[in-house]
Amino acid sequence: MTPERLAQLTRLRRDLHRIPEVSGTEEKTATRIAAYLGDRSPDTLVTCLGGHGVAAVFEGVKDGPTVMIRCELDGLPIPEQSAAEYRSIHDGQGHLCGHDGHMVMVAGLADHLVQQRPACGRVVLLFQPAEETGKGAAAVIADPQFQWIKPDYSFALHNYPGLARGQIAICTGAANCASRGVRLRFKGKTSHAAAPEDGRSPARAMTRLMSSLVALGPGGDMGPDYALVTLTHAWLGEATFGIAPGEAEIWLTLRTVTDERMSDLIADVTDEARRACKDERLEYSVSFDDVFDACTNHPEAAEVLINSAGSMGYHPEIWAIPQPWSEDFGQFSKVSKTAMFWLGAGEDMPQLHNPDYDFPDEIIPVGVAVFTGAIDAILNKPRSGNR
Repeated sequence: MTPERLAQLTRLRRDLHRIPEVSGTEEKTATRIAAYLGDRSPDTLVTCLGGHGVAAVFEGVKDGPTVMIRCELDGLPIPEQSAAEYRSIHDGQGHLCGHDGHMVMVAGLADHLVQQRPACGRVVLLFQPAEETGKGAAAVIADPQFQWIKPDYSFALHNYPGLARGQIAICTGAANCASRGVRLRFKGKTSHAAAPEDGRSPARAMTRLMSSLVALGPGGDMGPDYALVTLTHAWLGEATFGIAPGEAEIWLTLRTVTDERMSDLIADVTDEARRACKDERLEYSVSFDDVFDACTNHPEAAEVLINSAGSMGYHPEIWAIPQPWSEDFGQFSKVSKTAMFWLGAGEDMPQLHNPDYDFPDEIIPVGVAVFTGAIDAILNKPRSGNR
């Protein structure tokens, strides 16, 4: 990548960094991306895809498979702590997961594709909304506009603080855990604090479940039976000394390596709540939010990324253990062969979602190169690699 091109993409990244928008509200970000892509003359530009999603389609000369490269549009509801001149202008919101950098690497592919259309098939550059809530990929897939660009292969990346800057790592098989938020609501009957026996307090059921539910997912080795239950919030009655409580809530996050183990864990959590509430004569309800399926790399797609990184001079680390955090990219495995790789952001970088995180612009060329190599491997003759 030339210094001039990197400087152009860096400017775009910092422009996007200034205007973070949380999941489902990415209108300005999508408009900025659509304008950039429109200037690169894709054969088709799709907007409002699954919400604020944008997709640029570059057609090949001949028929062939469809390769999709996906990135995320959304920021986080976290105030940014930064003295950078390009820091967020939106109070309480920040690009603190690096999605601004992911977007720029995929946008950089448009600069390549406008000059060299694929020999066959087509390339779809997808800028997906609402990844952080786990709703965006499913909304894109459900959108009728997606049906005619449905890919055969889907690729993505995520920057990785703690991994050497520019280092590539790829999981073979499971890549990210399934996870979901669980909200348990309990309803009994209030009473005077001097006569709690005349009410039905959820306190005993709540305290029992705070221990027993966490015990269902102790964590440990990340094999197929891995399960982690994390208590994230609890609420019991009103803040008063005169009332024995009648309502309560517990919030939990469930995490597993496989979707099958997640189904079993949900059943165990629900059964445990049902038994505790029956013993205490409570009504209860269970609801779910932030639902992420497991993300598993398809062997063929993972091999494409491994070979691409190697051919470009980046020597990938092969990891057998998945990441405990979740990614809604796994939804695309229902419609295509998928693989995601990790791109080192630096060993001393702040962690993702930290208020002082900032994507390192130096790694932009690495992501562009690996994606370009993957596209070429499927749709063009393989090229000799260079940095």
